[in-house]
Amino acid sequence: MTIHIRHLTFDCADARGLAEFWSAITGWHLFYDEDPEVVVAKSYPSTETMLLFIPVPEPKTAKNRLHMDIKPVDTTRDELVERALGLGATILGDHRTEDGGGFVALQDPEGNEFCIELGDHERKPHGPMKIGLTI
Repeated sequence: MTIHIRHLTFDCADARGLAEFWSAITGWHLFYDEDPEVVVAKSYPSTETMLLFIPVPEPKTAKNRLHMDIKPVDTTRDELVERALGLGATILGDHRTEDGGGFVALQDPEGNEFCIELGDHERKPHGPMKIGLTI
């Protein structure tokens, strides 16, 4: 069986405002109409995973059980962290190491957690990752 993850969905107070934050972080485009939902994607419609922002009346009350780990492609981890902070993110935990590795845990303007890791171009080479099977 094959699946495609169509959307990562954010419940939020301000769908347009939060979508603008994630559009600025990802470099993807905003798509919306008269509906209150907003999509952030490279293109629309798309066969790639998109971000969907849906307004809800209740506030966020606890830590996310799922979060995104993002990595830069054409900049550095540290530059992307500074960009996120300038757009309204806040640091939850700075896990950068003295040797230049590590990551930074942040939250977006509505408190959704995400991490910024090193880009592939910043990583030191290492051996292949082991693949596990779960039954």
